Amino acid sequence: MAYSRREFLRLGGAAAVAAAGGLALGPLAGPAGAAPLRQPDSLWDPRRPAGTLDPTMPFDHIVVVMMENHSFDNYLGMLPAVGRPRADGFTLRAGRPVNSNPSPTGPVTVYPFPSTAQGPDVSQDWNSTHAQIDHGRMDGFITGNRGSTQAMGYYGPEVLPFAYSFAKEFTVGNRWFCSAPCQTYPNRRFLMAGTAYGNISTDLASINFTPPPNGTIFDRLHAYGVSWRNYYTDLPQTAIIPSIITKYPGNLSPVAQFFLDCALGTLPAVSFVDPEFGVLGEVGGPLSQVPGVTRLGDYISTLGGDEENPQDMSYGENWAYQVVNAVLHSPAWPRTLLVYTFDEHGGYYDHVPPPAAVAPDAIAPSLAPTDVPGGYNIYGPRVPAIVASPYSKPGGTTNVVHDHTSVLATIEAKWNLPALTYRDANARTVMDFLDPKVPALASPPQLARPLDYLPEMLSTLEGAL
Repeated sequence: MAYSRREFLRLGGAAAVAAAGGLALGPLAGPAGAAPLRQPDSLWDPRRPAGTLDPTMPFDHIVVVMMENHSFDNYLGMLPAVGRPRADGFTLRAGRPVNSNPSPTGPVTVYPFPSTAQGPDVSQDWNSTHAQIDHGRMDGFITGNRGSTQAMGYYGPEVLPFAYSFAKEFTVGNRWFCSAPCQTYPNRRFLMAGTAYGNISTDLASINFTPPPNGTIFDRLHAYGVSWRNYYTDLPQTAIIPSIITKYPGNLSPVAQFFLDCALGTLPAVSFVDPEFGVLGEVGGPLSQVPGVTRLGDYISTLGGDEENPQDMSYGENWAYQVVNAVLHSPAWPRTLLVYTFDEHGGYYDHVPPPAAVAPDAIAPSLAPTDVPGGYNIYGPRVPAIVASPYSKPGGTTNVVHDHTSVLATIEAKWNLPALTYRDANARTVMDFLDPKVPALASPPQLARPLDYLPEMLSTLEGAL
């Protein structure tokens, strides 16, 4: 059985992890005396053979889209003001948000960005993120961004109509945290391997890390004959763990193939669909240097469209709109689950303190002497998470704690695959986003177009095939 984070803390699961695996735990650990947590390599359902699907989970296809660098409050903080009062966004008075952070010149209240433009003055590196969280006070977003007030800005529905429309129609996670309080590469490694295995930063040096000690979700899928594909726009995120593209080059396809597979209803069981990272971006630059990536034969962009700062949000909003609509209108929609989330908060303000987390393994973060002490036993700040399925709760929310390893847990539960680490073994699936008996969204809703709609973008992506 996997526990919710509340159950984990109530039962003292952190102490059980220490007893079971000798893992380092921090000051947020719960009391002693709990039953042991699930172990790595254990099956979700030990009564069934590994690799056999669970027919009670109402989907045959999982599509995972992970964008870049936005907190829940920054991206969806105004949901309570637009008809979703159960969404845990900003505190409103007379319809205006009042959340604030201290600065050297006095409190700074969150404020709306007037357009999709985005500045360069936010950071989500290890030290900055710890300063922003400030031991759960969530009051360091200006001091932790070198005095910049950009972190207190947010996008409203008048600027991101697609994002708010998507969140209003489907189910939103109020407690989806990034897996670690740091940058893109470690968080995406949690998404693919259930661990960052020492990594805390996004840089070329981290690409040279050895492969994760217990493999990746793609190794599990391959071992048990479950089909999967990484569709990429310019660079595949799987290159963050280079052993994946070395072992499975045939599972990489340009995003044009994704649109075709959606149209034909021929999606694999598991799809990871990547936005345009761009070789000039923090994420795309190191990825473009990975051996094998430059041999893919596809155009590698310099722009980027994953919504990472300082990109204009419009391009990523258009990409996401067209990818999501391809899923909603696919013949495979009746049996498809789409998980749409962000890798980390990007340095932007969020008001919810990250709780304690299960340490994935015994590998400590590789910290420099100047780095804030800490481990992988706390989540990073909240990020947006929307789960779209015919069985999503229309306009619903869930307060169950999730992180990126909930994607792994969902895949592992559906096909009864062995867990990779303690983290994914004890993560919750996304079944709380669904009502498995009621396909209330079998006929997909019409979503609002982005503010600056680019209809030619889809034909460009499809034409790349």
